[in-house]
Amino acid sequence: MPYLDTPHSASVLQSGMGAIPHEQGTTFRVWAPAATAVALVGPFNEWNTITHPLTHEADGYWAADFADLGPGTEYKFHLTTPTGELRKNDPYAREVTHSAGNSVVHDPNFEWGDDAFQMPAWNELVIYELHVGTFHAPDPERPGNFYDAIEKLDHLVELGINAVEIMPATEFPGSLSWGYNPAHPFAIEIDYGGPTAFKEFIKQAHRRGIAVILDVVYNHFGPGDLDLWQFDGWQENDGGGIYFYNDWRAETPWGHNRPDFGREAVRRYIRDNALMWLEDFRLDGLRCDAIAHIRNVDGTNDPSRDLPDGWSLMKWINEEIRERMPWKITIAEDLMGNDYITRAPEEDGQGFSSQWDSRFVYPIRDALVTPNDDDRNMHAVAEAVEARYNGDAFQRVVYTESHDEVANGKARVAEEIMPGNAASWFPKKRSTLGAALVFTVPGIPMIFQGQTMLADGSFSDDQPLDWARADEHAGLGRLYQDLIRLRRNLDGHTRGLLGQSVDVHHLNNEDKILAFIRRDKGGPGDTTIVLCNFADRSHPEYTIGLPRSGRWRVRFNSDWEGYDQEFGNFESVDTHAEEGVYDDQPYHGTIGLAPYSVLILSQDPQ
Repeated sequence: MPYLDTPHSASVLQSGMGAIPHEQGTTFRVWAPAATAVALVGPFNEWNTITHPLTHEADGYWAADFADLGPGTEYKFHLTTPTGELRKNDPYAREVTHSAGNSVVHDPNFEWGDDAFQMPAWNELVIYELHVGTFHAPDPERPGNFYDAIEKLDHLVELGINAVEIMPATEFPGSLSWGYNPAHPFAIEIDYGGPTAFKEFIKQAHRRGIAVILDVVYNHFGPGDLDLWQFDGWQENDGGGIYFYNDWRAETPWGHNRPDFGREAVRRYIRDNALMWLEDFRLDGLRCDAIAHIRNVDGTNDPSRDLPDGWSLMKWINEEIRERMPWKITIAEDLMGNDYITRAPEEDGQGFSSQWDSRFVYPIRDALVTPNDDDRNMHAVAEAVEARYNGDAFQRVVYTESHDEVANGKARVAEEIMPGNAASWFPKKRSTLGAALVFTVPGIPMIFQGQTMLADGSFSDDQPLDWARADEHAGLGRLYQDLIRLRRNLDGHTRGLLGQSVDVHHLNNEDKILAFIRRDKGGPGDTTIVLCNFADRSHPEYTIGLPRSGRWRVRFNSDWEGYDQEFGNFESVDTHAEEGVYDDQPYHGTIGLAPYSVLILSQDPQ
């Protein structure tokens, strides 16, 4: 039968979708335009298709109110269609027994307590990306869950983290996954504790001053345990049916399972999902996975393969979020260096707050893992330091490790530097050099779980973090703690690291040394100098230009032996600026610089 799609009525929008419990019972509503009859079935009626029928409303929507069914009820929809009888889970199910099980009426009531969390300013954010199943898994017989993760929140507080980014946590087949194969986009993975556990995690994170950002997957659904597939029996070209494109636009790297971004009901399904996380779960932001595959069939910049409906969908969602809750952040993974991703919607942009920055991670990782010093390209490093989108430094998220960068044939930075010997001197020195850049360049800094404890190898969803390494490499944890403290200006003398301004004023490609100036408003306690040595050579007295007279204090020296007993503890004492133009600055000073090290200097506030 042909599929006809029309915008659904205002009454449908107002009354919601899925299972909506209320004082008198539960309202059930589903979109199934090809169905000729729909009934609610489950253990409550012994799967009888007669006792709980739904009424056809308009535009393919079916609904009914049942006073005898409340939170905790297991159910499915039984659909009578021209292609046969189907039993399907609720597309809007907020809880399931498991990915191939039943939908559950979720109790929306949750005791949030005194949660009055306020999102930090985006220039103050420090993000920690984590995977729930491996972040903390104390029971070797099962993956970690949100209750387990709560036990390590105080560790993140001690580090100085004020935002966590959760890899996708919606229901997926089995108990092990990265999460990028969503079977039930509205339901939290039951092996992670389900929706109540997630709310408790958010509540406890907020109590500790930590924002929570969730990674969501809208570029494809499934492919496994996917009841959305041919949901009401209708399809074309053996495609996915009403929720999916049924032509060449369906093709993705993960199957022919791209949602149909042009259909009104599907657009609202995705928009409702985004708003549910931010409003009902009180999340502080969303990170949208692989949006290049939402705006383009191939995930490229080829205009002949563009998906205008995908672009307009994400633009609409960002506009809704900005109108309703402008303090919440949306982060895009596009990785194409596209300014329009984070440009304002009124300027033809997609309206994301920030985006993962390929122009930082790729050249910086290359500079860190390149074996020979002579092959390091400091001009590429300088470009990575200064890059920004639309003139705004905080429209980019900067990192050297993420779930993608430490897997898929790649490994942790330290492992890439010296495979099989990640805890030796070269990997420790150069990986922490990269970390220092993450926290000192303009942008929103992000680290990946285990990075602070020198996790080695590659990320895998069946290999939990070894928390014994946190004690073994406690000094490196202190290094990250000190960097985060400086980045957030918690001691009041590095405010420049919170600012927009950056000036790479010193570039020595022969010796592989680079220095840059960070400013917010400028002046003592604000202007900050970052000096980086990308070579295995020390410099007892290295000269750089300085923008102001007076004493410049060393706030951070990555070679300090307190960070690692193998570090050289190379003496880098404070310096006094001398008159005389150098590096186009009115003053200059000399300072000791260790191999593969970073120094951070600033002046005392007046």
